[in-house]
Amino acid sequence: MRRSRAWWRTAIGVLLTALMLFPLYWMINVSLTQPTQLRKDPPDFFPLDPTFDGYSKVIGEQLPYLGTSLIVGLATVALTLTLSAPAAFALAKLRPRGGTALNFLLLIAQMIPSIIMAMGFYLIFNNWGVLNTIPGLVLADSTLAVPFGVLIFTAFMSGIPDELMSAAKIDGANAWRTFRSIVLPVSRNSVVTVSLFTFLWAWSDFIFASTLNRGGELQPITIGIYRYIGNNTQDWNAIMATAVVASVPAAVLLVVAQRYVAAGVTAGAVKD
Repeated sequence: MRRSRAWWRTAIGVLLTALMLFPLYWMINVSLTQPTQLRKDPPDFFPLDPTFDGYSKVIGEQLPYLGTSLIVGLATVALTLTLSAPAAFALAKLRPRGGTALNFLLLIAQMIPSIIMAMGFYLIFNNWGVLNTIPGLVLADSTLAVPFGVLIFTAFMSGIPDELMSAAKIDGANAWRTFRSIVLPVSRNSVVTVSLFTFLWAWSDFIFASTLNRGGELQPITIGIYRYIGNNTQDWNAIMATAVVASVPAAVLLVVAQRYVAAGVTAGAVKD
């Protein structure tokens, strides 16, 4: 009886997974299909005569956009970790007054729509002179990632035994040395989790990019895809190839870091 139930659960899981992944498969299929075969009825569910012309166009035309997104993503990760990890350490272990209220404000910050923040950033960045620049886009993307990072780090660091803190204090380490030498290395799972989600948010951001960096010389891949679709509405082979290439970094990171992410997200969910 148990084997029968397990078989049905596996079958249902495989079916649902196939349904969710079918758009991804179709995107890859179209990117490899000859342009003359795209309007066939019924369409081919497998590229019998594959072509890589779309990917050649992507490499030739979209590579600068991909490079910009990579720079923005890595810089956003660095800024987010620099701000969120020490802040979370202070909330979790130093326990300042007003920490509970600050955690509540961080939750509220997660609920503010990006388009509302983008309008405010536009006026501020225009006065600061960072509109249509990579630093401006990095700063804007970090405003979404930092509250999330603080919450994840706080949940994880709260589970670190206080005995470690006491032992470090006895050895003469101050709060900063304890954070840097003990707490941060132990928090590897949460570091990977925050870094991954931050990079994915920055990589896939369109609202901030289209509002704050639409006229800059260095623009992210989301703007590149948007403009490419607008200029090549009939070239679906190249459009889908662009989407596939833009999805590769995110897919690779998710596969490589999935076990760290699972541990980092669930940290602090169970208390002794």
